[in-house]
Amino acid sequence: MSDQTLTLPVAVSADRLREHRDEVVLVDSRWYLDGRSGREAYLAGHIPGAVYIDVDTDLAAPASPEEGRHPLPDPADFARTLGRLGIGDDSSVVVYDDAGGSVAARLVWMLRTLGTPAAFLDGGLQTWTGEWEEGDVSVDPVHRSTVPWPADRLVDTETLREDLGSSERLLLDARVYGRFTGAEPAPVDARAGHIPGARSAEWPANLDAEGLLASPETLRERFVSLGADSARTVVAYCGSGVTACHDLLALEHAGFTDVRLYPGSWSRWGGDEELPLETGDPQA
Repeated sequence: MSDQTLTLPVAVSADRLREHRDEVVLVDSRWYLDGRSGREAYLAGHIPGAVYIDVDTDLAAPASPEEGRHPLPDPADFARTLGRLGIGDDSSVVVYDDAGGSVAARLVWMLRTLGTPAAFLDGGLQTWTGEWEEGDVSVDPVHRSTVPWPADRLVDTETLREDLGSSERLLLDARVYGRFTGAEPAPVDARAGHIPGARSAEWPANLDAEGLLASPETLRERFVSLGADSARTVVAYCGSGVTACHDLLALEHAGFTDVRLYPGSWSRWGGDEELPLETGDPQA
C-alpha cells in the first residue's frame, strides 16, 4: 500500500477500487441479522487481500440495556482493532459487504468521523468481477492512535428525550418502513414502533434501481422532503446504530454536514418501557 493517503468519497465503484487497490486497506464487513456467520462467508471467498472485521466484536462494545445492542467501542479498543488490521493513522480504507453498503457503512462512518478517508464499495460485493481468495488474510500490525469519538457527531438518549418535538432537530429512522410503523416487529426488539417525531428514512431508498448509491441531487431532494434543509441538526438511528450510518453517509453525499448518530438506536429506546413511542406513520 502507498504511504500517501487517498482522498475518498463515501462510495467507490469496483473499477475505482481496482485502480487504487494498492493505495487502500480493503475490509470485508459482512454480517447477517439472521445469525449467519459473516466470518465464515469471508473465509469461503473474498476479494483478494481483504481483511475481515466483525460488527459485533470489533465495531461495538458489549451490548447492554443502557447502551443498546451495538454501542460504539471504547476508542482505545477500536484503535487496537484498526492497528491489528493494518489500518494506521495515514491509511485510506474501502469497506464492502453484500447488503448494499448497509453494514459496511458502520465502519466507513466511524472512520470518516475520526478523519480517516474511507468509502464503501458501491453496489457491494456483487459488483466485484475479479479474482477471489479463500481463507484468512494475515497483515502486519501497525500503530493506530487513539482518538475519542467526537461529541458533536453523537446524540445520547437523555438528549433525545429532552428534545422530543424540537423543530431544530430532524430525527430519521433508517429501518425498513414496516419496522418504523410497528407493522413488522423484529424478534430482537422488545417493543415495536419508533421514537416520537421521527420520520421514516429507510436506508434502501438511498440506492437507485441498480442498487448503487443515488446521486447527490436525488438524495438531497429526498432529505429535503423530510425536512433536512430546515433543521439545525439531523440525527439518524436504526435498530442498533448500524444501518443508520448508511443514512448519515447518504446525507453527507447530499451535502448535509451537521448530521449525527444516535448509537443506542431503537434497541436502547424501545427496550426502555418508560420511554414513549409511536406506531404508524403520522406523515402518511
